[in-house]
Amino acid sequence: MTFNDIFKSSFLEKVSSFSLVDALIALAMAFAIGLFIHYVYRKTYTGVLYSNSFGVSLMAMTMITTVVILAVTSNVVLSLGMVGALSIVRFRAAIKEPMDIAYLFWAIAAGIILGAGLIPLAVIGSLCLGLLLMAFVNKKSQDTPYILLVSCDGDASEESAQACVKAQARKSAVKTKTVGMDGVELTMEVRLAGNSTDFVNQLAALPGVQNAVLVSYNGEYMA
Repeated sequence: MTFNDIFKSSFLEKVSSFSLVDALIALAMAFAIGLFIHYVYRKTYTGVLYSNSFGVSLMAMTMITTVVILAVTSNVVLSLGMVGALSIVRFRAAIKEPMDIAYLFWAIAAGIILGAGLIPLAVIGSLCLGLLLMAFVNKKSQDTPYILLVSCDGDASEESAQACVKAQARKSAVKTKTVGMDGVELTMEVRLAGNSTDFVNQLAALPGVQNAVLVSYNGEYMA
């Protein structure tokens, strides 16, 4: 046994078969596409509280997936072991917005494609997805939806309040009606043509109307 045989290792032999240039190119592209995904996510976010950590995790997930796929494609035995190792991983973080699932799959898919060496497909696919999401998610509706709460002291004031709402809103519908000893409380879904809410002042000034509360509502509506 010679001195070279002592330090001869199959682990060191695999280093020579690894292409550092290809890995750096793939990681650079993964960072660029991950940054683009983060930008699109920030521009199309419609929730209440924006989480910057989730946007950064999209960038990291793209690069991590690229590294994993690069390792898997270089060794068949490693790919089988990787499948078994990743199958036991469980994520319990709650997804607050439905669109977040689409961004997670986008980041993972981009990392897989880049790790496989299909850089043009990853770039073209990400650009198309980004433009599509920015066009449809940021599309504003012609109507502004609100929830209107009106408290009246009787039937006459209730009728006048509904007439005022129908005259000022493009669409209106009574969702709930509560009748008690103090009067009638209406919960109405209204859609305004613009951003002006001055009709609430007129509604509150009607005889028999105790108070009127207008709440912005971010929901899904069927035509």
